Amino acid sequence: QALSEIEGMRGGGDNQEMRVHPLTKRRGDMHSFCNLNGLQRSPYLSARGNFASMFQGSTEEGYKAYHADKYDEDKNPNGIINFGTSENKLCFDLMSKRLTQTDMNLIEPSLLQYPDWKGHLFLREEVARFLTYYCKAPAPLKAENVIVLNGCGSLFSALATVLCDPGEAVLIATPFYGGITQSIFLYGNVKLVYVSLDSKVTETNTRPFQLTVEKLEKALQDAQAEGVTVRALILLNPQNPLGDIYSLSELRDYLEFAKRHELHVIVDEIYMLSVFDESATFHSVLSMDRLPDPQRTHVMWGITKDFAVSGIRFGTLYTENQDVANAVASLCYFHGICGPVQHKVAQLLKDRDWINQVYLRANHARLKAAHTYVTDELKTLGVPFLNRNAGFFVWIDFRKYLKTGTFEEELLLWKRFLDNKVLLSCGKAFECSEPGWFRIIFADKAHRLQLGMQRIRKVLEEREQEILAEEKEQPCQSDQDGKADSTDEVIFVSRHQEPTCASSSNLGDLIGLLQQQMRSSDWLQKNTAEQFA
Repeated sequence: QALSEIEGMRGGGDNQEMRVHPLTKRRGDMHSFCNLNGLQRSPYLSARGNFASMFQGSTEEGYKAYHADKYDEDKNPNGIINFGTSENKLCFDLMSKRLTQTDMNLIEPSLLQYPDWKGHLFLREEVARFLTYYCKAPAPLKAENVIVLNGCGSLFSALATVLCDPGEAVLIATPFYGGITQSIFLYGNVKLVYVSLDSKVTETNTRPFQLTVEKLEKALQDAQAEGVTVRALILLNPQNPLGDIYSLSELRDYLEFAKRHELHVIVDEIYMLSVFDESATFHSVLSMDRLPDPQRTHVMWGITKDFAVSGIRFGTLYTENQDVANAVASLCYFHGICGPVQHKVAQLLKDRDWINQVYLRANHARLKAAHTYVTDELKTLGVPFLNRNAGFFVWIDFRKYLKTGTFEEELLLWKRFLDNKVLLSCGKAFECSEPGWFRIIFADKAHRLQLGMQRIRKVLEEREQEILAEEKEQPCQSDQDGKADSTDEVIFVSRHQEPTCASSSNLGDLIGLLQQQMRSSDWLQKNTAEQFA
C-alpha cells in the first residue's frame, strides 16, 4: 500500500509489479512503520529504495537517538539509558575472558579463503552436536542439515525469499518482535498475516495473549477469503516480547495445524538458554520424538542472545529439507560469516564444561536478580505486568496512564520517556492490538537499572498527577472503566498457570496487587471528607 503511494508520487502508479494490495487490520500495515506525510522522495532511488530509506518507526527513531546520546556513568551521566534494545549486558566479563583465551586465536589458510557457503564443516558439526545436547534431541542431529548465516535476521530474510513468492504471506501472532517485518518484507516483499492476541483471560484463554489453534485457523481463513496466499507460520519460543514458553502439547498443536494446511513452520528459539528460573522448562521443537511434518519444519538459533554477544553476527538454521537448505545456502553468499569468527564460535560451542559450570550458572543468576529488581519496582509503582522467566524483557501494562487509550497517546508516552532519557519499546512496535503495553529490557547492570527505573517512575508519577487533575476538572467524565478489565485478574501472572487466587499468591504479589488497586482506583478522589460532610 505504501509502495503504491510512493509510486504515485513519481507518476508510476500504474506499474503493476510495484503495486501491493491494500492491507486489512490483520495484515502487516506498512504505515505503522513509516510516515508518508512530508516524505521527500529521492530522485536517486527507486520506489522500493525510497520505501526502504524511510521504513522505520519508533524502534528505529529511538535507536538512533540513543546512539547519538548514550548514557555513560562518567562521560555522559545525563545520556539516554537503553531499555529498548534486547541485549544482555550482564556477562561481558565472562565472555571477554573466554573469547580471548589462546584456543580462540587461530589463523590458518582455510579460514582466510572462501568457505562452503553453508559454513565451514567443522562449525556445522559443532552446531549439530550443540543443538543435539541443549535441545535434548532424541537422536543425533546431522551437520548436513545445518546452515550458518550472519544472524537470525538474515535467516528470516532468506527463508521468506525461498518459501514465498512476492506478495504472499506468513502467519505470525501479535505482539511479536518487529524486526521480523523488516527481514521478510524489504528483500522478499513477503507480507505478514497477524494473529491478533489480547490480554483478556477467559474460559478458553487461560493466560494473557494466549495463542490457540482456533485463532490460527481464523486468521488463515480470513486471509484466504481475501485472496492472500499464506505459505508459512512463524513461532517465537521463548516468545518476544511476552516471555511465554510454549508447552510441548501447544507446540504439537501448532505444528499439526500447519501440517493440515501444508504450511512451513519457522521456529525461532534464539532465547532457549535464557530461561533463568528452574521452575520454567523450555521445550525445543527438536526435542520431539516425531515432528508432524519434518520437511516443513525449520528451526533457528543464534549466539546473540544466549551468549550476550549481539555484536557477533551468527545465526544457524536446522532443516531436514535439503531443497530448502540448498536454496538458503545460495543466499549465504550475501550473508556469510568470516572464517576466524566461525572458528571462535566453534570453540565456544564445544566448551560444554565452561558453558554449564561457569557461564549458564552465572548468567541465569544475574538475569534472575535483574528481573527481580525491575519487577519489584513495578510492583511498588502498582504497574501490572506479565511475570515470565525467559528472555531479557518484561511486558508491562501502562494503559492506566493513557487518558483516551489510543496508539497516538501511547506514542506520546513513549516520547515522554525518551525526553526523560530512558528508551523503552512501545506496543505498536510489536503490532500489539491493545494500546498501552510496553516492553522493558532488564538485562543490564544495577546502576543503570536503578537510574532508568527512577526516570520511569518520574514520568509515570507526573502522568498520574496530570490525569487526576484532568479528572477533577471533568469529574463526571471518568474514563477509567474498562481500561484494566483484563489485567486486574492477571497483575502478576506466573509462567503458564492460570491466574492465582489470593490464597495461593505470595506476599509480594498480594502487596503489589493492593498497591495497584489503590493507585488505579478513583474512589478516594470521589469520596472526600468534604463530600461526606
